[in-house]
Amino acid sequence: QVQLLESGGGLVQAGGSLRLSCVASGRASSRSGMAWFRQAPGKGREFVAAIRWSSSNQYYADSVKGRFTISRDNAKNTVYLGMNSLKPEDTAVYYCAAGNRIFAGVPSSGMDYWGKGTLVTVSS
Repeated sequence: QVQLLESGGGLVQAGGSLRLSCVASGRASSRSGMAWFRQAPGKGREFVAAIRWSSSNQYYADSVKGRFTISRDNAKNTVYLGMNSLKPEDTAVYYCAAGNRIFAGVPSSGMDYWGKGTLVTVSS
């Protein structure tokens, strides 16, 4: 059963923008919040941003602060990741995750459900 489904990845030039979406369903939507992680070739999965369903507080990795914005629409069970001023180093597979541990830097092991990922490629 698909409980997290990402969309919106693609190819964009450096300095451009992209918006990712993730629809949660089933048990994934019952967790406290949502987070975005990313994994570049040869690297581990790293935290990007997180938000709770019950709070507008946003948490970001230092590498994306000021450029990325996480938001959500509870009525649609959807979380978004707006990405501006994209850099080649942002190139990665971006994963949506659901869990109860929502804070900046939460490890990937702290999340309970995962989407299959969507590829973001930023060209120079």
